[in-house]
Amino acid sequence: MSITPSPRVAVVVVAAGSGTRLGAGEHKAFVGLGRHTILRHALDGLFAAHETAQVVVVAPAGREGEAETDLFEAAAAAGASRDLVSVVTGGATRQESVAAGLDALWPGIEIVLVHDAARALTPGVVFDRVVSAIDRTNWGIVPVVPVVDTIKRLEGDRITGVVDRSQLAAAQTPQGFARASLEAAYRVADREYTDDAALMADAGHQIGVVDGEALAFKITTAADLERARALVTESPVPAIPVSLDRTPRAPRVGVGTDVHAFGGSGTLWLAGLAWPGEPALSGHSDGDAVAHAIVDALLSAAGLGDIGTHFGTNRPEFEGAHARVFLTHTLGLVGEAGWAVGNVAVQVRANRPRFAERRAEAERALSEALGGASVSLSATTTDALGFTGRGEGVEAVAVALLVPA
Repeated sequence: MSITPSPRVAVVVVAAGSGTRLGAGEHKAFVGLGRHTILRHALDGLFAAHETAQVVVVAPAGREGEAETDLFEAAAAAGASRDLVSVVTGGATRQESVAAGLDALWPGIEIVLVHDAARALTPGVVFDRVVSAIDRTNWGIVPVVPVVDTIKRLEGDRITGVVDRSQLAAAQTPQGFARASLEAAYRVADREYTDDAALMADAGHQIGVVDGEALAFKITTAADLERARALVTESPVPAIPVSLDRTPRAPRVGVGTDVHAFGGSGTLWLAGLAWPGEPALSGHSDGDAVAHAIVDALLSAAGLGDIGTHFGTNRPEFEGAHARVFLTHTLGLVGEAGWAVGNVAVQVRANRPRFAERRAEAERALSEALGGASVSLSATTTDALGFTGRGEGVEAVAVALLVPA
């Protein structure tokens, strides 16, 4: 019987809020957002981070089972161990809920990230930034975005001045801290704070910042929910933006290919799906040639190198990782470079498995991992020619279209 080693990082996902301001008549975390709930999207984002972490979801009383379903499915999709995830019941306040999450942490946890499920579209790269900054400084760390609006100082209904926005920033989550410091601050807290950074600062701890992301906005009102739904819903290729000199940025096309031989252990993973009863492919990760070809095509189009540059065997965090981890991370890299995915087309060349009955399912899985971008999949044999024709492995070729974000 194998025992899952304790990671050094844990993420407490606060999902116990009532969502009164959202007006959905439902606990916010379980409101639908595209094909999934708000909570499931938040979990997908954190599982896309590099660091292996214990994940504790704090759910409303009576909704623990639904939270478990979202959590177990998200963990399975990311190839994360089920031993590392759990659900606990929240309290009457946010601080009580965070405290319940802290009580569920494994003894070996050194760093705790507290994340609001309502920031459902937070990319995995934000989690990575927070952990890296804590390692570098040993401070509490908060992701922030600049305040872009002009801020006025008021007295009643009269403007009395302008606040210097260069000194302002909007805080996001996940907020990260050394576990020992956070637990000590919670033990002595004597009032409710707006966030954990405020609680820690009041206890005398240094708080630093890293860059947040526009996608990490908090879903609070009905307008926020509609914005999030628009972002996760598949939509036509956006119009090409025009720069200040009126020169359009042209779309970019990339081609990627990948091959893997049969001979791996365990279950076959291909096109983001498990194929029970089929021979597994060998590889550093799960050997998913379809997902890897898509990654290569996206990186090629964005001018970001190839799959070996970002996911090579020198990256142990990707050992055994499944398609969602690769595709979500690549989507973040492409987005940071200023591109959005228009569509992807993939051709699989192999004698097995047979894709006909699961083609639509595979397209949905790949599309979801790419933030709703259109993915089309075709499959063919090679009439007994070559290594695929001899049944020795699988080849996939992908073409990706990127448009300016």
